[in-house]
Amino acid sequence: MEKTEYTTMSAVELRHWWYGGMRAISAALLDPLYNGRRNLRILDAGCGTGGDALFLQRYGRVVGLDYAAEAAALIHDRLPGRFVRGSVLQLPFAHDSFDLVTSYDVLYHAGVPDESSALAEVRRVLVPGGHLLLRLPAYEWLRSRHDRQVHTRRRYTASEVATILAEAGFVVQRLTYVLSLLFPLPAATRLLERFTPDTGMDESAMGLPPEPLNQALRLPMALEAAWLARGGRFPWGLSIVALARR
Repeated sequence: MEKTEYTTMSAVELRHWWYGGMRAISAALLDPLYNGRRNLRILDAGCGTGGDALFLQRYGRVVGLDYAAEAAALIHDRLPGRFVRGSVLQLPFAHDSFDLVTSYDVLYHAGVPDESSALAEVRRVLVPGGHLLLRLPAYEWLRSRHDRQVHTRRRYTASEVATILAEAGFVVQRLTYVLSLLFPLPAATRLLERFTPDTGMDESAMGLPPEPLNQALRLPMALEAAWLARGGRFPWGLSIVALARR
């Protein structure tokens, strides 16, 4: 990911509708599973600047891991004493160390050349019966300039994610596309990019919109989270979320 994206992430991730909506979706999948538990050992693998790690503290003690020096410089105030700099390809933890591992938009990255190696490490550090909550970007045809900013290696379909997880020894319990109700907007925007000049100097796609729009965009994400909490799923979307068990 471009260095400037870490600064943008740190500045907006506690207020931006997308980050908040994705956390609501995570809660919709995790709350029924853990039913009020607050004692989990949790690893946020690829924690960025720590916003999701703060959210995950509702389930237990969170350790954040990220390889980027830019993330390390920004996260210490949010996760004091519980940040480890390291790679998802070689997790610096013992076998059976965690009840839950989360990986939000990490394994698609150019710095992770092989999902199977990273998933083998996740499986190793999970306790038997432990869970992985995984999020990845959907559809290669949606590749955009934002993918260049964040160094995307590949995008996925739900069936590809299911296959990757099964081959890594996980049992998939929930698998769905998300950011589905708003899907026509980013899809149209990304397709239109193909007809506009590419200067290579794009602004971050994750800038904070005006507050009225930011609040309005939270509603579709809240509706998606409510549907997922009832056991529903979506057949298309901008991202894919999977809950899998070791």
